[in-house]
Amino acid sequence: MFHGSIVALVTPMTAEGGIDYASLQRLVEFHVENGTSAIVAMGTTGESATLDEDEHCEVMRRVAQMARGRIPVIGGTGANSTREAIALTRCAMEGGVDACLLVTPYYNKPTQEGLYLHHKAVAEAVPIPQILYNVPGRTACDMLPETVARLARIPNIVGLKEATGDLDRLPRLRELCGDAIDLYSGDDETAMEFILRGGRGVISVTANVAPRAMSEMCAAALRGDRAEAAAINGRLMALHRDLFVESNPIPVKWALHEMGLIPPGIRLPLTPLSPRHHDTVRRALREAGAL
Repeated sequence: MFHGSIVALVTPMTAEGGIDYASLQRLVEFHVENGTSAIVAMGTTGESATLDEDEHCEVMRRVAQMARGRIPVIGGTGANSTREAIALTRCAMEGGVDACLLVTPYYNKPTQEGLYLHHKAVAEAVPIPQILYNVPGRTACDMLPETVARLARIPNIVGLKEATGDLDRLPRLRELCGDAIDLYSGDDETAMEFILRGGRGVISVTANVAPRAMSEMCAAALRGDRAEAAAINGRLMALHRDLFVESNPIPVKWALHEMGLIPPGIRLPLTPLSPRHHDTVRRALREAGAL
């Protein structure tokens, strides 16, 4: 349904922590102009965990409105409460997004059967295309390929964002799911190889600051041009690594502020990037041509 470089968009905030919608508009235009394939609003990188439900819905609605059909918008609507996930997904659909991204329920550590029933309930309650999101490093919950395959039989479950960085999972997922769903990397460092091995794209943090390069790298990988994809990806490797020197989205928000695109705001419990990392992230931006 989607392919290529899909940005996991930050949510710009003022120094006081309020949402800066003017900067959000600027970011949407930045991605339209630089070839990003789709925008995820209110994913992990968008600080979904610290926005209340009204803010969460408003950001998704505004991004869909700002995009004006020029670029697909995917709303992040996962929650560790099935009822809340349904409510957010319905809100996203009513707000005009094209699809939803649902992280596995975090903290309460459901069984594989619980994961299946959770995502099945959301998919049956809200008839919008839905992408599963597996990121056990953040959720303490790992959706196994066999569970993904069961969910892939549900018509409006159309994809999986696999953020383990484990490329050995990809053949098993492809074997079990076939063409029933699209597979997306959720790990920038291994995304090129993921796509070359059959993935359809990446939901990317790096794309926030280097959208054109990420778009070109993904396009090369999708057409099987390893040499060109590797040449572009080589210039991005420092960003793939250094945008995680502290918890995401701390470094990428600092980077976007350094680029003059957003104010410095971030919400507690996240804090601004430690000064000891400023030069590291700045060098990565320069290496990628983003500064």
